[in-house]
Amino acid sequence: MDISNTDRAQVLIQALPYIQKLAGETIVVKYGGNAMISEELKSAVMSDIVLMQLVGINVVLVHGGGPEINDMLAKIGKESKFHNGMRVTDAETMEVVQMVLAGKVNKSLVQLLTNHGGKALGLCGLDSNMIVAQKAIASEDLGFVGDITEVNCEAIIDATKNGYVPIIATIGGGYNGEVYNINADIAAAQIAAKLGACKLILTTDIRGLLRDKDDESTLIPVVNVSEVSGLKREGIISGGMIPKIDCCVEAVRQGVKRAHIIDGRIAHSILIELFSDAGIGTMFY
Repeated sequence: MDISNTDRAQVLIQALPYIQKLAGETIVVKYGGNAMISEELKSAVMSDIVLMQLVGINVVLVHGGGPEINDMLAKIGKESKFHNGMRVTDAETMEVVQMVLAGKVNKSLVQLLTNHGGKALGLCGLDSNMIVAQKAIASEDLGFVGDITEVNCEAIIDATKNGYVPIIATIGGGYNGEVYNINADIAAAQIAAKLGACKLILTTDIRGLLRDKDDESTLIPVVNVSEVSGLKREGIISGGMIPKIDCCVEAVRQGVKRAHIIDGRIAHSILIELFSDAGIGTMFY
């Protein structure tokens, strides 16, 4: 798309107050969904993060990797099983999860960000006791799925102070040497709260919170967390949106100024949310 030099200048002028406001702040981005599969979208996300870093924002990237885990399980002839959206993780599956998330996916993201001119450091929740967890309490035994009990951010803070983007795989450690699979949305929310981040951004495969789930024109752009219970009673927040929005609510209640659910299928959606008047997706405050 061709735009004039005047339009380019207007874009920069519109972005300037947001850049000034966010310089020196910490933003936690949970990266997942289609944006991790499409090469074009992966490149756009990395460009967004490099730009954020260059204008003085401390970016922390927390990632998932469900499709890659499914592919590896299929290669070894093991079926992927889920219960209420959570992966049932027996001992063999946990080995695959750790190998794929903390190894293949994490290091490929570090390499990709570096190739886009950024500085990245790959970490997982086992490093420096970052994510401590215990076996998740659920209606069905999920195996080695963990609930976070502690978050220790020293390694993250050290990385950002030295100009690196910490890229974090959500593997947690138990009190007796166990290794747990941790939901990336929950981990990102807990890390954002512990860091005192100004924003938590969850990239998803939907526009945001919709008043009518089948009509993207019914996007609700702004939600006060006090409104969430009522939206659940009305059925507007339902199904797979419940845990994502609960993460946003919990983060805001723990001191994160704003939490956002944005559409990772749109190229440069992070920059649009951060640096434009219109924004994109749904903001919780």
